[in-house]
Formats: sequence, C-alpha cells, structure tokens
Amino acid sequence: MLIGLFNAVRAAGVPVSLRELLDLHGALKEHVAFADQEDFYELTRLIWVKDERHYDRFDQAFGAWWQGVASQPLTPEAVIPEDWLRRDFIRQLSDEEKAAIEKLGGLDALMEAFRQRLAEQKERHAGGNKWIGTGGSSPFGSGGFHPEGIRVGQGGNRSAVKVWDKRQFRGLADDAELGVRNLQMALRRLRRFARQGAQEEFDLGGTIDATARDAGLLNVKMRPERRNAIKVLLLLDIGGSMDDHVQACEQLFTAARGEFKRLTHYYFHNCVYERLWQGDGGTYSNSVSTMDVLRTHPPDTRVIFVGDAAMAPYEITHVGGSVEYNNPEPGGVWLQRLAAKFPRLAWLNPMPQDSWHYTVSNRLITEILGPRMFELTPKGIELAMRELVR
Repeated sequence: MLIGLFNAVRAAGVPVSLRELLDLHGALKEHVAFADQEDFYELTRLIWVKDERHYDRFDQAFGAWWQGVASQPLTPEAVIPEDWLRRDFIRQLSDEEKAAIEKLGGLDALMEAFRQRLAEQKERHAGGNKWIGTGGSSPFGSGGFHPEGIRVGQGGNRSAVKVWDKRQFRGLADDAELGVRNLQMALRRLRRFARQGAQEEFDLGGTIDATARDAGLLNVKMRPERRNAIKVLLLLDIGGSMDDHVQACEQLFTAARGEFKRLTHYYFHNCVYERLWQGDGGTYSNSVSTMDVLRTHPPDTRVIFVGDAAMAPYEITHVGGSVEYNNPEPGGVWLQRLAAKFPRLAWLNPMPQDSWHYTVSNRLITEILGPRMFELTPKGIELAMRELVR
C-alpha cells in the first residue's frame, strides 16, 4: 500500500529514497504509529522529509493519496488484522471502554457483528444507529459516536485532524511567493557562528569542567553569546524601473536585518558610481564615498547587489553615463573594483531569468561580475547564498 504513497511523494518533487521507504516500514512494524491517521502522517513526514522546503509538497501529495485510499469501498472480504484486534487494540482501551465492549458479548461478538453488517450493507450510509456509515450512533462507523463501537475510516469524535489539508508550510517552498519568512529561510545558508563580545551566556560545559578542576567547588563560567559573524554589505538599486519591485526589496531588507547582525546597506540608482546613498532622496548630504566603503569593509565581507540591471549600456561603459550627474568614471569601473575587493559577491535580480538576455546592460554586468546573478526568489537567494559561502 505504501508504494502508492511513495510514488506520489516522489512525483511531487520530494527526494525520497527506497532506504527511507524501508525505514517507514520498519517503524510501522514496531508500531511507532498505529491505527491513527495523524500519527501515520507525522511519522511518514518525519522519516521522508529532510528539508522543510518540501513540507508543503509532501502535504499535497499525502492529502491526494489519502483521499484515494479513503475513497476505496469496503467489501465483505475486508481483512481485519488479528494482531490489531487481539493485542494493540485491546491495549489502547481504557477500563470503561473494555467494559462497554463486554456489553455486546466481548470482542469476538463485536467483530462477528461487524462482519455481518458489512456483508449485508450494499450502499453508503450516513446517520442512524445500525449500518456502517458516518455521523450516526451505530457501533460501526466514522464521524459519529457510540461507546461500544469500531471506527471505520476517518474519525470525527476525538479523531485526528487532517493537518496536511492545512498546508501551513506552503510559505517555505522554494518556488513560493516572496515573503519575509521564506526569505529568512533562504538567507540562513549564509552563516558562520562565533562567540564575540561581552560574556553574557552561561557556559554549562565550562562550568562543569572548572568545578571538577577545583575539586567540586562551584566555579561558574560565562561566555559571549553565539552570533552569526558574517559581515554583509547590501547595495540596493532604487528608483526608475525598480519602483515596480519595492515590496520585494522591502521584504528582503526586513529578512536580512533579522538574519544578519553585521549588516550595512546603501542605495544606488541603476549602477554604482563614486558615491552611494544612505537614505531617501539621493542627495550629496546623505551620501558616502564608494571608495571609503571599499576601504572600511574587510575583504571577507559578503556583498549582495539588488537590482534589475536594466539601464542604458553607456551608464556602465562611459564617463558621464549616469542619468543623474556627470560621473567622472564609468560604472563598470566601480563594479570591477567591488568585485576585486570582495570576491564573495552576488547580484539578486527581481526580473525573471528568462528575460535577462534581452537587456544589453544585464549582459555587460554578467561579463564584469561573472555568472553571479540570481533571481530574487527563495530558490535564487539560496543559490546566491551558496555562492557567497564558497
């Protein structure tokens, strides 16, 4: 039966191996999950899904497969597993439930009545107090209530909830719509932890070691908090065609601020020149020298450009090419300087990748920086973070 679920999950794009299928069989054989659809769902996801980006795909595949299983008609030849009846089922019953079953003459009498009803019933039944169905008070059914009965199919009273239908992980998929949460998940690949600063965190291991060395005299040790030591320089294109992507850039900026404690950001328009802006307006008073940025940031800083790379080619190749002022050096020169100083560099482009080759400026930037341009999507950001940690 699990082959169908295995194939459905793999077809949904979740990387599941035969080894993991065998692991699930082994767990079920040991009754890690038994006679409960939600427990089975949780166990299967735990064994098969190794990356939270695949949770939503798994939920959709599991839900579709389960609906197919649940829709299979019961037949008089339906197999009632003997060990389910004789060991596991009884073990899960309370004393009150066992006493209720005895009112029908014991478990053997209950199962025999179940087989007879199943053989007599010719169609689906809802409500009532006799036939196997849903929503009634028959001892055999689903979604209703009877203290002396057997549940057939999906339960209702105190039954499991179809959590896979909630699809609460849809925002984590690598092809999902941009959001702060999935952007943070993608950015987390860019991490290098270190303990720096004031000693504010209790060091359990150090305390135990120091206490032992002091013959049992308590010697409390503290240590700096573990933080992400990655330094990030975020350069964002604003204005013009980037106005269409303001929301995506705001979400990226929010996610980056939450993820990187050592984040510095500046703005530029179309291409980088000798000055970068620190705030709105793009005036000289709130700008900084690009050369100063090059001098003050160490080479291990990760540089992330955000822009659509859509501009006139001369803005990159010519003196005075800027649309705002007469720049003394071409923008391409500054891109080369940044790439030379910061070898770990990536460019995030909010435009679809299949449209990049239509823009001459896009090709020029790729020639200068190399193949380090990625889509501003969760998947593209993940690829960019891998580039930055190489």
